[in-house]
Amino acid sequence: MFNRTSLQAAAALASISLLAGCGLFSDEGANGENKIVVGTTSAPSTLDPAAAWDGSWELYRNVFQTLLSFPTGTTTPQPDAAECRFTDASSRVYQCQLRDGLTFSDGGKLDAQAVKHSIDRIRKINAKGGPNGLLGSLDRVATNGDATIVFHLKEPDATFPFILATPAMSIVDPRKYPEDSLREDGELTGSGPYVLESYEEGVKAELSKNPTYKGFANHKNDGVTIRYFGDSDAMVTALKKKEIDATYRGLTADEVVDLREKKPANEGLQLVQSTGADIRYLVFNAKDPSVNKLPVRQAVAQVVDRNALVAKVYRGTAEPLYSMVPKGIAGHTTEFFDRYGEPDVAKAKKILREAGIDTPVPLTFWFTTDRYGSATAPEFAELKRQLDSSGLFQVTLKSKPWKDFQAGYQKGEFPVFGRGWFPDFPDPDNFIAPFVGKENVLSTPYERPEITDQLLPLSRRQSDRGAVTKQFEKAQEILVDDVRLLPLWQGKLYVAASEEIAGGERALDPQTVMQMWELHRKASW
Repeated sequence: MFNRTSLQAAAALASISLLAGCGLFSDEGANGENKIVVGTTSAPSTLDPAAAWDGSWELYRNVFQTLLSFPTGTTTPQPDAAECRFTDASSRVYQCQLRDGLTFSDGGKLDAQAVKHSIDRIRKINAKGGPNGLLGSLDRVATNGDATIVFHLKEPDATFPFILATPAMSIVDPRKYPEDSLREDGELTGSGPYVLESYEEGVKAELSKNPTYKGFANHKNDGVTIRYFGDSDAMVTALKKKEIDATYRGLTADEVVDLREKKPANEGLQLVQSTGADIRYLVFNAKDPSVNKLPVRQAVAQVVDRNALVAKVYRGTAEPLYSMVPKGIAGHTTEFFDRYGEPDVAKAKKILREAGIDTPVPLTFWFTTDRYGSATAPEFAELKRQLDSSGLFQVTLKSKPWKDFQAGYQKGEFPVFGRGWFPDFPDPDNFIAPFVGKENVLSTPYERPEITDQLLPLSRRQSDRGAVTKQFEKAQEILVDDVRLLPLWQGKLYVAASEEIAGGERALDPQTVMQMWELHRKASW
């Protein structure tokens, strides 16, 4: 979703264009306006920020404001709706001063009470799979007049500014968003760079430039249509037919390789590559009888061949990952490789035999069909092939569309399931904390007090985030001990676009969320 020392991780997300173009800003597109059409396979799961800790943030970043944000090229949170700072030496009191004259897109006043309402309702609603888990260090929110918000923390937390910069902390209108329940009228009211003019679930979102917006974003287009595709093949076809101007999220490895080739079908297209911190991993539900025994999980970890998986399915567009913290983030290790080495069926067989576990072990792997791109099904087919061919496992594959899949794992229905993670912010804390504790983003309780009560609080006392390596190395050792999570690969990010479109190299922020306002049409020389 990095190479850094002390918060320099985001710099590695500066994108590089594989097909360079040159141009100037254009005032007019094909329809007399500088509007852009972007395709993605990642549709929002909800329009209410209090319920989403997922790819819904893509939309939120463009229609809501947060107190702080991550403009392209920055390494730390910067002012958006407010300027903020710690006001005490112990980093437990964080104060924000709102910009003057902020309003919601419908004219409603955006003041300190609106901010307090927005944060408090996340905690009060505590939606299943929602972002309340990000606010574990928050004690209470206070206001001082119309423009000052004060966050009182339970303990020092140097990552709190990063949390406020996530789209999960979007500021919503108290008149439209109930304090104790989700908004369910299918509409959205924000104060961000764009206004959501219309929304058709799973089909498209129409965004127009917000004329009252006051924030860091500099509009380079007049509006954006986001089209949602069920699979990447249809999305790429639409790009080649010039029905959309750009794509994001969901390109398969075959499609990336194909788009790189110089051939007539790709004429007029470009591919922009960004170093990614997005990861894919397996989750083991330890409450399920099929995987509640540690030796079963260890044997799976011993058999899985990440190199083969990446080579066969992702063709150089991803790389093997042996740590929940990806390369480029402080604290990254190769602990799974250090512990298990190369895939070894004989070692896995020994693990199961010594535990008295009969083989083949029946397992059911679940994946979502429409969240992470069309390569997900081949990826799980390859995992099944590897495990079945060992003779130690008999894997059944099952899948559901994202909404049903999400509901299933939140209810604890899946013994093993695949998930992807795009970072909330570029810090090792964000690759460990969300997955542990009684209530976590996976809705699969994983209580490890050494991590949650010792290592994470200790690391959060460090304002120099490059100095927290030891704590996160230890946390990853514990994760490998338990094998509740099995990292598979780390991806690269690609934006495919018409050569008429500029700004792709600046459109991805450090959270790998697309900032639509950076895209624009080129003018002729």
